[in-house]
Amino acid sequence: MNNLSRYIIALITLLIVGYLMWYFIDIVAWIMISWVLSMLGQPMMRLFQTLHIRQFRMGPTLSALLTILCYFVLFTFLIAIFVPLIIEQARNLSEVDYYAIFQSLEVPINQFNQLLIDFGVIENVSQSPVEQIQTMLKDSFDPAQIAGVFVSIIGSAGNILISIFSIIFITFFFLKEQGLFLNIILSFTPNRYTNHVRNTIDETSRLLRRYFGGILIQITIVTLVVSTGLWLMGIQNALLIGFFAALINVIPYVGPIIGAAFGVIIAISSNLGVDFYAVLMPMMLKVVLVFACMQLLDNFLLQPLIFSNSVMAHPLEIFLVILIGAKLAGVVGMVIAIPVYTIIRVILKVFLSEFQVVKNLTRKMDNPPPEEVT
Repeated sequence: MNNLSRYIIALITLLIVGYLMWYFIDIVAWIMISWVLSMLGQPMMRLFQTLHIRQFRMGPTLSALLTILCYFVLFTFLIAIFVPLIIEQARNLSEVDYYAIFQSLEVPINQFNQLLIDFGVIENVSQSPVEQIQTMLKDSFDPAQIAGVFVSIIGSAGNILISIFSIIFITFFFLKEQGLFLNIILSFTPNRYTNHVRNTIDETSRLLRRYFGGILIQITIVTLVVSTGLWLMGIQNALLIGFFAALINVIPYVGPIIGAAFGVIIAISSNLGVDFYAVLMPMMLKVVLVFACMQLLDNFLLQPLIFSNSVMAHPLEIFLVILIGAKLAGVVGMVIAIPVYTIIRVILKVFLSEFQVVKNLTRKMDNPPPEEVT
């Protein structure tokens, strides 16, 4: 009866905490993002604090400020590289004679339509290829909604600025005061659970630090592989395509498809007005080939190292967790599914380790890699 009462109280507590986290989801998101940034910034913090000029040694405050400054420098560097490319691409698209493009695609679209008719997929097509593309664009892009989109962007600008300022402010103190996040959690924890919560935070920090560090390595490698491959193939804007593909690749399973489609679109838009069969089709095949090679590298090398080894979970577990995340919250759920699952597994391991199902889910976590054993 005592154990049953304890589990009931624990369940009610978790439900209350979950409701409060959902109600204050914005603040929780700021704190979690700041926590992640502070974990990723720990190597820089240690580096700055070990540097000294004669008798002067950097303290936590100055080291935290320099770490945040490094984030700003990196962000500014990315903007300086990619924003001009994006603007140039937008300018090229604005000067395109789309009607001429539709006419140039009429022959291959007619052949594709005829192929579908021959296989019985569709019946006779009543519209010309030009009319088909125009109808598709009209259905996809409603000019009447453009004003509403701009209004919503302007309306959310204030919230974005508040979010950025809040994240920077919280990150600074998380960097400056080591263990501040842990102390905040412990201040709401009963004394008898202090050690459990401390172990939970330490274990979660270790696994998430490995996971997000692996994500950064994955983004870097994918950017280099795709950009280099496209550059060798003679594709324009290779760096822009590679970096976008690396960022969108964070979305499991769907991201690579979106990245490849983006690469094909950019490659086509940079070479408009050329012959479809002689130039555009070989170019599209080159882009698809590069992304196929990248996907093989990602599936068989990068993802097993990052997902399976960093969070200590079976690949099938990860696949099912991502599917559940997609079902619950769409693309955002797919992105945060693994970190959230990691936190849940650590909590279960610390507080409910006597259950066999918990032992099965956390078995790998009991055997960390050699470099993690202390």
